[in-house]
Amino acid sequence: MGEDMRLTASDGFVCDAYVARPVGVPKGGIVVVQEIFGVNAHIRSVADRYAAEGYLAVAPALFDRAEPGFQSGYQPEDMPRAYAMIAKVASGPALLDIAAAIDFAAEAGKVGVVGFCWGGTLAWSAAAELPGLSAAVGYYGGGVLGLTELQPNCPTMLHFGAKDGHIPVDKVREFAASRPELPLYIYDADHGFNCDARGSYDATSAKLAQERTSAHFAKYLA
Repeated sequence: MGEDMRLTASDGFVCDAYVARPVGVPKGGIVVVQEIFGVNAHIRSVADRYAAEGYLAVAPALFDRAEPGFQSGYQPEDMPRAYAMIAKVASGPALLDIAAAIDFAAEAGKVGVVGFCWGGTLAWSAAAELPGLSAAVGYYGGGVLGLTELQPNCPTMLHFGAKDGHIPVDKVREFAASRPELPLYIYDADHGFNCDARGSYDATSAKLAQERTSAHFAKYLA
């Protein structure tokens, strides 16, 4: 279903991207923002899922600015290399690449963004700082809690896990209380609960979060 292509950001940088196209006329576009593991098999499967729902999905390779083609798995031996990449790519340049993906996806109509982990934080930032978005969803983006000054410019939904060892759930609840207008859901699950390639995968939570996310996009990208 998918293909690899290249996107050019406003600063002239060219990054790879995975694009999944729906059958027939797309009903909108969705930018899929990676975890710290690159545009790996899981992120591609997420893009494929949204294409199956009728969207033009594009996942920009945000680590190309530091290491073109970077991909990682989820085993303990993969973690140090994946974590090291975060220090090499600042959020500002990453947002430029996300903006290029939004421009590309706009050929399909209204555009939403969904991100996971590091990408969840970037989705929150994109909702507040980038034009062209009609909806945003972030999964377990711990950095969101340090970006409370941002105000999304499009309807935004957030998902967190109550058992997340990386993101204190009490801080998530405080944040939720401070933003009562924001759909924010806490699941009985750990960090990475949406990813079926991880030991922390929780099928029940992932299914419910996906149903809510799909409904969010269906409402605001129509």
